Amino acid sequence: MPDEKPTDAVEKFLREQKAVEDRKQALIDDLLRQRGEAIKAFDEKLAKLGYKSRDGKPKRSHHKQAAPASAKAKSKAQQPQAPERPSARPRPGG
Repeated sequence: MPDEKPTDAVEKFLREQKAVEDRKQALIDDLLRQRGEAIKAFDEKLAKLGYKSRDGKPKRSHHKQAAPASAKAKSKAQQPQAPERPSARPRPGG
């Protein structure tokens, strides 16, 4: 009889551990499902705002577009040059 009690306690503990692990896995699966739904909803909102085109390429970007070389040369020629800074003059009496 004394041998049965530790065996029962071990089996009970193992059942509880399995139940905890099963519950943990169910919660993880639920969180992953919720995360997927949230990402999908967010992507749909971004698409409505014009952040993705039909082919999946982004339309808007916070990066500046690189202008062609000829356009850069024209824009530099059109910009007024800043006046040169006057040279430092000695202070009177100093």
